Amino acid sequence: MKNSIVLSVFIASLATPAFAAGQELYAPGRILVEPRAGLALDGMSRMLQVHGGNKARKLGQSNIHIIELPRGSERAMVNKLRNNPHFKYAELDRAVPVVLTANDPYLGSEWHINKIGAPAAWDSTQGAGVTIAILDSGVDAAQPDLVANLVPGYNSYDNNTNTADICGHGTKVAGAAAAATNNGLGVAGVAGQARIMPIRIAFLNSGACYAYFSTMASGLTWAADHGAKVANISYASVPSSFAVQSAANYLRSKGGLLFVSAGNYNRDEGFTPTNSMIAVSATTSTDARASFSSYGAFVGLAAPGANIYTTVKGGGYGGVNGTSFSSPITAAVAALVMAANTTLNPDQVQNILFSTAVDLGTPGRDIYFGYGRVNAAAAVAAALALPPPDTTAPTATVASPLANSTVSGLVPVSVTAGDNVAVTRVDLKVNNTVVASDISGPFGFIWDSNGVANGMNSLVAIAYDAAGNASTSNAVAVNVANTVTRPLADTVPPVVAIANPSPGAVNGMVSIAVNASDDSGAAGISLSLYIDGQLKASGSGSTLSFNWNSRKDAPGSHTLQAVARDQAGNTASNTVQVNR
Repeated sequence: MKNSIVLSVFIASLATPAFAAGQELYAPGRILVEPRAGLALDGMSRMLQVHGGNKARKLGQSNIHIIELPRGSERAMVNKLRNNPHFKYAELDRAVPVVLTANDPYLGSEWHINKIGAPAAWDSTQGAGVTIAILDSGVDAAQPDLVANLVPGYNSYDNNTNTADICGHGTKVAGAAAAATNNGLGVAGVAGQARIMPIRIAFLNSGACYAYFSTMASGLTWAADHGAKVANISYASVPSSFAVQSAANYLRSKGGLLFVSAGNYNRDEGFTPTNSMIAVSATTSTDARASFSSYGAFVGLAAPGANIYTTVKGGGYGGVNGTSFSSPITAAVAALVMAANTTLNPDQVQNILFSTAVDLGTPGRDIYFGYGRVNAAAAVAAALALPPPDTTAPTATVASPLANSTVSGLVPVSVTAGDNVAVTRVDLKVNNTVVASDISGPFGFIWDSNGVANGMNSLVAIAYDAAGNASTSNAVAVNVANTVTRPLADTVPPVVAIANPSPGAVNGMVSIAVNASDDSGAAGISLSLYIDGQLKASGSGSTLSFNWNSRKDAPGSHTLQAVARDQAGNTASNTVQVNR
């Protein structure tokens, strides 16, 4: 369209040098944002252009966007968009370092294996069938203790498949999680039969490994769409990134969990707790907090992180310290739980890890150990005990706009939703059309009221949990009052686009978003969505949302087609090819 920024729906290379502002490193000329569910691409385009944005790039199949803008304007743009109700967040694309401390000359036994009860868990499972994505500096594909478990990965920094380890950190992390067992070599990972998916997110800066929040989010989205059920990021400050939190929620929507290191700065990091990921602090062989380990209310679990013997780039082995290794050890326990009981959803796996942890420090959850030190034996036993089914439906309420209020244009819609376990998705339905879906709280939408006729219209929220329970809110009626200008003769077809997913790989539940516009106004548009020629959803207005369970369709190529028809009978369509 004219007078709009260019919107790309592919992952371009994120390779760019970091810019230093004081002690903070971030990528120059770009920021990270996520529009509210329901905000159409052309609406976001116009809004960003007003604020000086040049180009938007969507990260894979997520709703996270990189916005390109003039260098030097990054902070100003973040400040402008941070409180804009049309966006969930806006943040700098920070570059953060690995959280590895100096190598330790200790080359003793793998004390942590017995400490967490891994041998007892191995009697039931060693992680076979579960893929752990290691988002790091790459992995040495020739390391003899890793080679048998490696599967193809991705390089989100250079946008290619080169996952060679550029600084050695990723090879150590991978070994702690899933070095092969029973092969007569070196060390044993906690989940020695799990698959390792190397995702290179890092770049070298003055000889040290750093990663951007954008490469983390991009790599995490790629891993989720390629079958990873567990992911690990051992870099500093990860819980502080809204973009990585969003990508972690995307992974969770595909049945996966993200584990991150708490940090090695021996301080309260002050991060706000988030349910999107599990942050892990480090313990010693005596179950004390490691002297270097960071802490805070955001910590969910603790795990061994001192004198950890693991694989080293080049084929060797060595002892290391750091929450960089506490995190993959815990991630590997999650893989054992998932392999022991494949029916568990991410919330159940997380609750098992929390409830079976060995409580350390102050009784209950605390800032140093979270719920306690991870216990593989107890966690796997709990998984095998088959937790009772969740039959409690979530609750949902449309908090705003208020009933009988008058609205126009783009309308922010806020929904309050709760559940005994967790709400996994909220749909917004306007009259009889699902116009948008949101997979993470706080749940909110942008509704284009131009898509309905003036007068009273009904808003309803539908909340879902991981067990498939759902509930519908009470309807909220609002009065739509838009200015409508119609052409004398309408011979121009509407414009329609499948905003999500992008062409490429998909996995699990796929949120399909259709956008449409017309010169006679969106209120007269009829929308239809087809998958492989079969009608799956229909509605009216400028947006249509549908959640497709791709697991029910055969692996291979699938065609998504959106068709828009205006009141004059003009039609247009858009097609996207995806692979499951």
